[in-house]
Amino acid sequence: MPRIGEPFGVPRPVDLLPSGVARRSEVAALTSTSTVGRWLARGELLLVAPGVVALPGRADSWAVRAQAAMLYADAPLSHLSALSAAGLVRRTAGPLHVTVGLGRCLRDARDVVVHRSGRRLATIRSDGLEVVEPARSLVDAWWWAWSPVRNGRAAAERPLVRQAVVEAVRTRVVRVSGVRRESDRMPRHPGRAELVALLELVAGGCQSELEVFGVRHVLPGPPGVPAYVQQHRVVLPDGRAAELDAAWPEARVAVELDGAAFHGSREARERDLRRDSALAALGWVVLRFSYARLVGDPAGCRREIVAVLRHRLADR
Repeated sequence: MPRIGEPFGVPRPVDLLPSGVARRSEVAALTSTSTVGRWLARGELLLVAPGVVALPGRADSWAVRAQAAMLYADAPLSHLSALSAAGLVRRTAGPLHVTVGLGRCLRDARDVVVHRSGRRLATIRSDGLEVVEPARSLVDAWWWAWSPVRNGRAAAERPLVRQAVVEAVRTRVVRVSGVRRESDRMPRHPGRAELVALLELVAGGCQSELEVFGVRHVLPGPPGVPAYVQQHRVVLPDGRAAELDAAWPEARVAVELDGAAFHGSREARERDLRRDSALAALGWVVLRFSYARLVGDPAGCRREIVAVLRHRLADR
């Protein structure tokens, strides 16, 4: 039954927007311009970007906002938004990023940042959305996070993008060489020196920001003690393999840096204890350091590692 003031046979907005968002012109083509105008006036549709409407109950969801940005720009998600679609960065309430060709003059919208590029855009499908491929998105998000004059959210975005680089390499979404190649195509991009430094640490075996901190401030090496090996693989008595954050195989000493992401739950702690027991059966000593201790007393952690190493080496 039609609603009061609605012509007979006109569908409801929810019937026309199964994904929660559409171009205004497409909805008008299925109904009429006046019908869309009435729905907007009554709040049954919201104008979420120029020429794009959404259902009010879904307009704030990240997926709808992302689709709205793509419909407005007729372009793929890029920068931090592409990384969010790929699951490399948590989805936030910040603006959505898209990239268009240099030949287009498209302004930013209320919830959309429009970037322009003269380079070919290689895209993939991620979570049902067209996005710029991950290696380039990492570099684009990186230089944007190191552009505080243009980007008012730069300081807040830097740790997100750093973690995205580490996570993308750890999960093999990208290779370090691929990110380096993208960075080399923009040799003067903001933050390049910091990106190169992080990529070197990740290529060396760092799989988290805590491990990056450990390498820079905690783990000892020559000349005081032998060089350590990151992600050292040890086959346990039951046949399982253990990868150690840092190890001195000649002394059978391992250091594990316990961040909350992988070691915070009770199940994770139980898993760590079982693994440490299995390593002890092979003659390994495992030193575990929490985030709080590493950051609060890096020098003390370093002294403890050196003392254990020297004692173990002296006994051999």
